[in-house]
Amino acid sequence: MIQIQTLLNVSDNSGAKIVRCLKILKKGHQPRYGKIGDLIVVSIQQIRSKNKLTSKVKKGEIFFAVIVKTKANLKRKQGLSLVFNNNKVVLLNKQHKPLATRIFGLMPKELRTNKLSKIISLSAGTL
Repeated sequence: MIQIQTLLNVSDNSGAKIVRCLKILKKGHQPRYGKIGDLIVVSIQQIRSKNKLTSKVKKGEIFFAVIVKTKANLKRKQGLSLVFNNNKVVLLNKQHKPLATRIFGLMPKELRTNKLSKIISLSAGTL
């Protein structure tokens, strides 16, 4: 579960390394936590040192992102429970399209139901 001020790793090749959650975009009254598939607003805290000149992002910029992995358990209807080692996001532009051209690692199937299938097609596969 992700809340405001949480530091997250970036799982794509946009040039950002670490981002901070500023707001969770969900229906309802002021959501406290975000889970896999939720949209959030993030600020870039650290960029990759290799890509400083060719990076699409700069430190301090604000972007939309979608949560793709969390340390909290993800329970499915079949009884399966998934746990990841760290919290990861994928950066999105203003039109909610992925900013990067590659996404690292396997993505959970829950992203498919949230109309974020472009993220799954750019990744290595699904869990």
